[in-house]
Amino acid sequence: MLSGRISQIARNFVTSAARRSGGHDHGGIPGGNIPFDISNRYKLTALFIVFFGSGLGAPFLVLRHQLLKK
Repeated sequence: MLSGRISQIARNFVTSAARRSGGHDHGGIPGGNIPFDISNRYKLTALFIVFFGSGLGAPFLVLRHQLLKK
């Protein structure tokens, strides 16, 4: 009896949380569920270069900093 009541409370919470989330597109539009805009090809390319370039360049910058320290 108690487990049935707990599962009902959990189900109500999940459905109300999904209803409150709003603003999300669940319709079949490509790129509708990603946090960046893919309509401008050049802006997207620049963002990818900055994102991956910062991750790939960080170890070299840290190494340079360590070698230049006295």
